Amino acid sequence: MNQNKLFNLTRIRLALSYAMVMGLILSLCGFGVYKAVSHAHWVTLDQEVESVAGTLHDSIELKLKQPGRLETVIQELLPNICIVGDKCIQEQSNPKRHTLSAINQGYYYVRFFDNSGRLIAIAGSYPEGLSPVLNKKLWQTLKDSQGKSYHQISFVLHTQDNRNWGYIQVGRSLEDFNSYLDAVKLILALGLPLAMGLVAVASWWLAGLAMQPIYQSYRQIQQFTADAAHELRTPLAATQATVESALLMPSLDEAEVRDILQTLQRQNLRLITLVSDLLLLARLDRQPTLRQKCCLNEVVSDLIEEFAAMAYTAKVTLTSSIRVDEPINIVSNYDQLYRLISNLIVNAIQYTPTGGKVTVILDRSENYAVIQVEDSGIGIAQQEIPRIFDRFYRVNSDRSRSSGGSGLGLAIAFAIVQANQGNFNVQSELNKGSTFTVQLPFDVARLNSIRSQFKSLIGNG
Repeated sequence: MNQNKLFNLTRIRLALSYAMVMGLILSLCGFGVYKAVSHAHWVTLDQEVESVAGTLHDSIELKLKQPGRLETVIQELLPNICIVGDKCIQEQSNPKRHTLSAINQGYYYVRFFDNSGRLIAIAGSYPEGLSPVLNKKLWQTLKDSQGKSYHQISFVLHTQDNRNWGYIQVGRSLEDFNSYLDAVKLILALGLPLAMGLVAVASWWLAGLAMQPIYQSYRQIQQFTADAAHELRTPLAATQATVESALLMPSLDEAEVRDILQTLQRQNLRLITLVSDLLLLARLDRQPTLRQKCCLNEVVSDLIEEFAAMAYTAKVTLTSSIRVDEPINIVSNYDQLYRLISNLIVNAIQYTPTGGKVTVILDRSENYAVIQVEDSGIGIAQQEIPRIFDRFYRVNSDRSRSSGGSGLGLAIAFAIVQANQGNFNVQSELNKGSTFTVQLPFDVARLNSIRSQFKSLIGNG
């Protein structure tokens, strides 16, 4: 329960970390999007205002004759233009006079100043309360008495004979522009929490996904620790019981002492074997091993001879079948190969009933040496096959010593195959037997190097 709580707390922290990082990224992206959209619209707005003002400037400048004097013909371009005065300002505030002839929307206004900076005429949708003081800056952003914003550009006007006439200012209301940006802000403001909610859900799922291998490894370590403790406890308990029994005896003759010592020796041997197997697995997981040229024909022949007595005692026929004429050599660790094949043979003999048969087959393919151990034993259920290489796992979960061993034989065999970058395959059927197939790669790199050297020698000769 404490472990589950620890993993859940870790998952929560991990999910929060994901969510915070993604939230920061999304916030920065949202801010960047808003700034990009705002900049793009400002650029478009500037181009629009500059285009309108430039067109008016070029059209009007051709018709100006006297400085500070508006020609009558200009009314053709700006029908609602009027000289500045109280009545004129009132008329300009009338909703019916809100557009330039060249602009359909009621966003633009035009102002004319003479050379002294006096406002002399206005046109378009002129805002109330706009400062009448001339500002000669090219671009300005102004506000009227109601707080509405306007963007304005200023140009110098010249007469036909190139004298300074005065100034023209063309401005545009920013109401629609600000409304659009407000809509973008609203979308981002509403979209960010929604996106954060989705990120939180995804972060929780990703945290669980990231924690799964760790949790499985932790469970495997727990199971391994429990199994190792169980396997160690059995011989230690037997040893302790033997010693206690001997201590309770008032006297011991030579035969009894010998029996006690033999019992202690057997249990000690089981402990040594178990510890050696665990150390071997640890070395296979962490350290590379010394490799050399190994002849599999010799390994198989030696093992058949070695386990002949064991097979005879179990009343099982042990044979070998070498299906190639030439020796099969691979570059590997001899002791590991010996242990790999011996574990498979011992496993096959132990699970083959009286009168059964175990056959060790040695063959080769283009890139692999192939070792098969076939038996006519009890077989393995299909759902059990994925777990038979787990450490301390027995197919029937039998913890008795009827089959001998500690449940590490196949785990060691599998680890050796992995260390040699080989393949392991199991085919089995209940009550009909099993076939364990190992494929070990040849040392292709070294073989190619030897071939290259040989060709080089021939070429030099």
